[in-house]
Amino acid sequence: MRYSIGDVAKKMDVPTSTLRFYDKKGLLPFVDRDEAGRRSFKDNDLNFLEVIECMKKCGMTISEIRHFIDLCMEGDVTLEDRYELLAREEQAVAKQIAELKAQQDFLHYKMWYFKTALEAGTEEIHMIQTAEGERVDPDIHEQYQAALAKCHDIKELIDYQKNYAAKQQA
Repeated sequence: MRYSIGDVAKKMDVPTSTLRFYDKKGLLPFVDRDEAGRRSFKDNDLNFLEVIECMKKCGMTISEIRHFIDLCMEGDVTLEDRYELLAREEQAVAKQIAELKAQQDFLHYKMWYFKTALEAGTEEIHMIQTAEGERVDPDIHEQYQAALAKCHDIKELIDYQKNYAAKQQA
């Protein structure tokens, strides 16, 4: 089956300008042109576009994606190169996921911090007095970790709005 650029844009949920940009950057050497010079996509081209979209979302540069597509166009002699490229990218994505998970964990901690302060009506519950003045209790992370260990659902621990609404109805 053949598809126009508009058909592919709808199927892939991308603007036609994105597909034209990919073509201009050399990412679509596999796409045929009809007698009028219009792009004519085949079913297998959609697979390539899925690969390109995935690589783009992973943070690969246009030149890195083009290199991968070029390897694909060379055929079976580049199977190992393509596999190794994807394996490296998978490691990079795993690292990104770990970094994002750490950021999410910190956000959950801060949400708990502010939720408990909101419930108490003051941030003072997290403060201690020192010779220099008031500061956040250095044991606050341990308090959070203890609360986290006891909860079955992180939302219960951090969701102030749900608890606030329930209290308002009581």
